[in-house]
Amino acid sequence: MTTVTSSGESRPSARTTAQSALLRNPVLAGFEPDPCAVRVGDDYYLVTSTFEWYPGVRIHHSRDLLHWRCLGGALDSKRLLDLRGVPDSGGIWAPGLSYVDGLFHLVFTVVDTFGEGWKDVTNHLTTAPNAEGPWSDPVLLHSRGFDTSLFHDEDGSSWMLNMRFDWRPEHTSFAGVQLQPFDRVLRRPTGEPRMIFTGTAVGVTEGPHLYRKDGWYYLVTAEGGTGYDHQTTVARSRSVAGPYETDPAGPMITARHDPSLALQKAGHCSLVETQDGTWYAAHIVARPYSERGRCVLGRETALQPVRWSEDGWPRIEGGIPAVEVPAPALPPAPVPGVAETDRFDGPRLGPDWSTLRRPAGPDWVRLSPGRLRISGGQSPGTRHAPSLVARRVTDPYCSLETEVTFEPFSLGHMAGLTAYYNTRNWHYLHLAVDDDGTRLVRLLSCEAGRTVLHPYRHPLPSDEAVGLRAEFAGPALRFSCRSGDGRFEDVPVDIDATTVSDEAADEFVDGQMRTLGFTGAMLGLWVHDLDSDGVHADFSHATYRTGRS
Repeated sequence: MTTVTSSGESRPSARTTAQSALLRNPVLAGFEPDPCAVRVGDDYYLVTSTFEWYPGVRIHHSRDLLHWRCLGGALDSKRLLDLRGVPDSGGIWAPGLSYVDGLFHLVFTVVDTFGEGWKDVTNHLTTAPNAEGPWSDPVLLHSRGFDTSLFHDEDGSSWMLNMRFDWRPEHTSFAGVQLQPFDRVLRRPTGEPRMIFTGTAVGVTEGPHLYRKDGWYYLVTAEGGTGYDHQTTVARSRSVAGPYETDPAGPMITARHDPSLALQKAGHCSLVETQDGTWYAAHIVARPYSERGRCVLGRETALQPVRWSEDGWPRIEGGIPAVEVPAPALPPAPVPGVAETDRFDGPRLGPDWSTLRRPAGPDWVRLSPGRLRISGGQSPGTRHAPSLVARRVTDPYCSLETEVTFEPFSLGHMAGLTAYYNTRNWHYLHLAVDDDGTRLVRLLSCEAGRTVLHPYRHPLPSDEAVGLRAEFAGPALRFSCRSGDGRFEDVPVDIDATTVSDEAADEFVDGQMRTLGFTGAMLGLWVHDLDSDGVHADFSHATYRTGRS
């Protein structure tokens, strides 16, 4: 990320008091981790990780740091990104956005393997004259680590940073931060990478971003892992190549010492300077449903002001994440709100929607006014061709409601509504067909890879449309359905909502990490055609609401 000092859902996050405007965190709610922010003139852009979801790398825009509008994703085609076969919580990790030479430079990591002691990670660069594209064909940079970023110095030089991964069992896998010259004309690194920072005793040093201020180079890194020990560590040097000394005051931000804080897991930070010289930090937070409990909403993005100490260190008030902080002294720039109900009237899916492991295209997704047609895909366990269109869960209390028309004629045909985390953790209220040909609604769940077909069965007398609803109510998840002219009736199955959380997705075998949960809960429209019969389902609308019902 580079601050240039020269020329999703829209979620208002500021409130005005008699004294001042306040910024309320998180500014980007739900699955929006690893923020990297940049200012270009009077415009602010912020990118977040998308992992196994298309389009890759979500881009948000603001003019006041309070009101944000999701522009969609940068990597929206197989030309730009191929996610087939990536593991759960693999795919896009920690993108880096910078601006130089009249171009946005987006660097990103595609993770094909990250469990059981190995990491297959390729790092790429794509550029565009505008944040909304078009983006150039990605260029391969390296595969020796992840969390790549670019730093553009005042003298016109550019540098590439990344964490170095060491696979050897007897070594520290997070070996430190590497720096390498980068040629913007050739669009590739040159020379040999140099280790400039091996981190502190906290360990798991990653997420490097570099800044220059008052003759100092400031290296901002994430440490402690992405869980409750997460923190941001700052080191500085008079030379870009080091040596770097860490801030003697300790981490710039962390919640590791106070489990009572509403915002936890604070870390993975980038910095941005406003027009008047004030600095803000964009960083990860999470909102557990109980003290140090499970985080259904995943890792979210917060913003906090940064003050510079007398001896030149960037500091955050109290060194902890805060729900409310002073807002920037910028002209208010509200953005249009997003309608609760999407009737799929546009030519393509809106920016709030994501698709799993393959981009939305006419081969399986078609829109027309009042109808989203989804062709059936592979099984819930597939990593290649699922048919899932979903949106982020952004509030502990929220719901998604739809109406689906579907004519199954085989046990391999299913269509409906899911509360989804990954291939091994989800709940699915769907239309299906019984052995005797009766259409019915039933509920299927998968927790830690164990699939359960609940005894609930709701017969459907005809082929008419069926209403389905999923509702998060804090730690509870409720489904309901409506057929005919009747009202919604609750499905009599109690579901623990925290089974679709980061922590529930973590799996270890014999003490070795198999996978970790890096995303967040999603609500989506899911269609299956396990027999390849060419079946599809039509969804007339999708209504997403937040707040207690």
